[in-house]
Amino acid sequence: MKLAAITINSQHHIGVVQGEKAISLTVLKGNQIPSCLKAFIEKSEELLPLAEQLIGQGANEDAVFPISDVKILPPIQAPEKIICVGLNYIDHCRETGMEPPASPVIFSKYANAIVGHHDAVEIPTNSNEVDFEAELAVVIGKEAKRVTEEEAMDYVFGYTIMNDISARDLQFKDGQWSRGKTADTFAPTGPVIVTKDEAGNPHNLSISLELNGEIMQDSNTSNLIFTIPQIISFLSQSMTLRPGDLIATGTPPGVGMGRDPKVWLKDGDKMSITIENIGTLSNYVKGDIQKEEG
Repeated sequence: MKLAAITINSQHHIGVVQGEKAISLTVLKGNQIPSCLKAFIEKSEELLPLAEQLIGQGANEDAVFPISDVKILPPIQAPEKIICVGLNYIDHCRETGMEPPASPVIFSKYANAIVGHHDAVEIPTNSNEVDFEAELAVVIGKEAKRVTEEEAMDYVFGYTIMNDISARDLQFKDGQWSRGKTADTFAPTGPVIVTKDEAGNPHNLSISLELNGEIMQDSNTSNLIFTIPQIISFLSQSMTLRPGDLIATGTPPGVGMGRDPKVWLKDGDKMSITIENIGTLSNYVKGDIQKEEG
């Protein structure tokens, strides 16, 4: 099932996306289905079977909307945690001049960075080297604390797409990554969450990014250094993962920093990330007006 957070006539709904239409679970069963995907995930053991039943029965016309008529929001607008894994593809390590890590390299983004499908990525005033990174993101489905690798997948609700936008000049100037990774709009996410039963093998999905129609990144999640169970188990030994937490699993080679000449995002650029069985997340770039005038 592909679930999306949408607005219809300024009202929040949870939609099931099927091709070019969205079926509002909120309309079908508004008294039992929350309008927030995070709240839905928190009660997914009871609500997901209900959603499947409602869709299986066939939707009334008043619950079906063309995708073009709805606004798609970030699936999780205010997660408790946005956890990212760096240097998790060997070829990406090589293009950055870094050795493959012995254990997952972890950093965080904050909720201010989240934007949705077709939203703008804004270049901040203090950076001239803003980069793109296509990533598969894991959506945690239930509380996970000190879980083993063998049981880790039981805590996954599904998957989405994240673009780990990075201000490289700030990232490397600071010597740690927080400021360069979590500026406003630096975590485009969506457009849907695909439940794990429909996503297929998360370790064998094609992943690519196009910039202005040109393929820049083209790989497969089979090339991850650390697998999803390894990452979840590793994190859960020291922090409790909660429903709606997002874990971005790392980016493949082809980022702007690794190219000769380097490619930095600029005003008017259009990015599209496609991950097999999930969909396409598209965003445009908005240059800083103050910087341009200066």
